[in-house]
Amino acid sequence: MKHLIGSVDKGSPADDIKISGGTYLLSINGEEVADIIDYEQLTCEEKLTVVFELPNGEILEEDIEKDMYTPLGLNFESSLMSPMRACKNHCIFCFIDQMPHGGRQTLHFKDDDWRLSLIMGNYVTLTNVDDAEFNRIIRRRVSPLYISVHATDGEVRKCMMRNPTAPLIMERLSKLRDAGLMFHAQVVLCPGINDGAVLEKTIRDLFSLRPAAQSVAVVPVGLTRYREGLYPLRTQTCEEALSTIEVIHKLQDEFLQQDETRFVFAADEMYVKANMPIPPERCYEDYPQIENGVGLLRMFEADFLYALESTHREIRRRLRNKRITVHGVTGESAYPFLSELFKKAADVGIDFVLHPIHNDFFGDTVTVAGLVCAEDIAAQLRGEKVDFLIVPRVMLRENDDVFLDGKSVSELSEMLSCRVYPVDCHNGEDFLYSLTDILEKEIL
Repeated sequence: MKHLIGSVDKGSPADDIKISGGTYLLSINGEEVADIIDYEQLTCEEKLTVVFELPNGEILEEDIEKDMYTPLGLNFESSLMSPMRACKNHCIFCFIDQMPHGGRQTLHFKDDDWRLSLIMGNYVTLTNVDDAEFNRIIRRRVSPLYISVHATDGEVRKCMMRNPTAPLIMERLSKLRDAGLMFHAQVVLCPGINDGAVLEKTIRDLFSLRPAAQSVAVVPVGLTRYREGLYPLRTQTCEEALSTIEVIHKLQDEFLQQDETRFVFAADEMYVKANMPIPPERCYEDYPQIENGVGLLRMFEADFLYALESTHREIRRRLRNKRITVHGVTGESAYPFLSELFKKAADVGIDFVLHPIHNDFFGDTVTVAGLVCAEDIAAQLRGEKVDFLIVPRVMLRENDDVFLDGKSVSELSEMLSCRVYPVDCHNGEDFLYSLTDILEKEIL
């Protein structure tokens, strides 16, 4: 297996031996390199024997000495050094299956690549990993992984994922534990399938794998209106969400006594569905499941209020002691919490008008901000007197300005005849600082 080198970092060990783009990497310390995982681990050593194939076909073997963990300096055409791995599951709750036809091809690609679990924190199922590849995970000391468990009952998991290898999950997780590797888990909760007694068993089974099992997130299933021909699923009722939270809180109290961790956490969306307040900040410990929307609102609030208090005078100075009205949008689930929080910015002269956007594009049951589309924003704000609009960057494709419906920020700006500013809302402190920068420009 050989990998084409696209470029070499200047001043790197590879640059020092005059390696250039167009050369192929063949092996490192006698081992073939399958992908970026192999490459990163093999090149962290101080002494390397690297075999290259030069553009003219000549084989070159170089002995390289460098500081441990100093990058070798090679850059490849693909960030993974191999194609992304497609999912072989047919999960009854798969969100990709619920996307409307058309749109960007990337929105319809199902990945289940354990390498992205390590690199980006993506959740993977381990059902698409054969024994040889699983042994490579252990040999390469891949930790922590983020694993979609859903149920430890083998038959329930097989029903949910429609993959014959799904029941092997506890065997695989036990091997990770025995190897000293760590993982975080998630449960996508489907009413009537993996809730109730099945859920409690799942959480207890995972807790038995402590400390390898670091945390568990329980998140409600996301259903769009594009489910024709798919497995009959529904969202939780308010009573079911409340019952699930009660089970989670009971187990948290139990685990806290046993191992000084709550271990299992419910997504913010579930508290909203149950008409319950978001728990206090201490209940989220070190926010191990923040990317799953667990404690996101509480952390945002804490950061926002800290920044508001510590920079109160600075914000007033930058806004020239003027009052300015800010229009922003969010999903329906976060609206009650954020609308109350943003009222506290009135003390520094910022009056928020927050608009909850009903998701007509995906359907009534989709209420999170990250799935709000430009067309819905435009339709529901048309006629409002808005000079400029703040949109959470989570609504946009990563490193781009395009919404899930394919409309760009500039197109939304044209539809509303106002300026539109994407703002990072993952962190309340960064949000306030970015917002202040925008408002200072608006005043000028």
